[in-house]
Amino acid sequence: MTIDVRAGRLRAAGLVKVPQVTALFWIIKVLTTGMGETASDFLAHTLAPAVAVELGGLGLAAGLAAQFWAVRYRAGVYWFAVVMVSIFGTMAADVLHVGLGIPYTVSTVAFGAALAALLWLWHRVEGTLSIHTVTAGRREVFYWATVLATFALGTAVGDLTAATLGWGYLGSGLIFATAIAVPAVAFRCGWLGPVAAFWTAYVITRPLGASFADWMGVSEARGGLGLGTGPVTAVWATVIVALVGYLAFARTDTQQRLGD
Repeated sequence: MTIDVRAGRLRAAGLVKVPQVTALFWIIKVLTTGMGETASDFLAHTLAPAVAVELGGLGLAAGLAAQFWAVRYRAGVYWFAVVMVSIFGTMAADVLHVGLGIPYTVSTVAFGAALAALLWLWHRVEGTLSIHTVTAGRREVFYWATVLATFALGTAVGDLTAATLGWGYLGSGLIFATAIAVPAVAFRCGWLGPVAAFWTAYVITRPLGASFADWMGVSEARGGLGLGTGPVTAVWATVIVALVGYLAFARTDTQQRLGD
């Protein structure tokens, strides 16, 4: 009851709990997807897979708990939650394929259907999918459920193109780098609305970042640079921390209230 009352008060205050969409938003988003991919692989190979999934789940729970409890958008809290969603979303997609033997084609369709259902339900209940209306309570729950679905879908799509279709990690990365320009151009030309353009690009960032991170981390025998998933994770995480630290200080991506 206390949590419900608190969420109601925050929602009434109109405090937006997500960042403004800027160029830096997209850069950090791509970095989190790559870092989440290699971090998941590193943990799965360093620890027992079951232990890695448990740690990922605990990290996700901690990240979302901090985000939901925050009064308003805080760069460090928000991006920590995104990183944990990235790591756990990767694990969820990998478990279906590696653990249960489900083909990437099937998991791609399943996660795509789940994402479509979430977006439909969110729009039906709230009347909008704009992230600039995400305040505490129900809208925030819809937002993070959708984010988790996009990460799982993007992971499955990236693995589908790299492994099943045989495009390789670098080839997949280049294709997705081209693909992400499509919603941007469509939006600029007026062919796609801002909300549709945003969520389309958001899904593509997942296989985009993960493909390049995998290419850097996996062995040369697998078509990569052989740098190792651990070092790649550390470098990408360092860059993320630096950029998020800048945002926390400059607050250039902060939207205080609805309509600001």
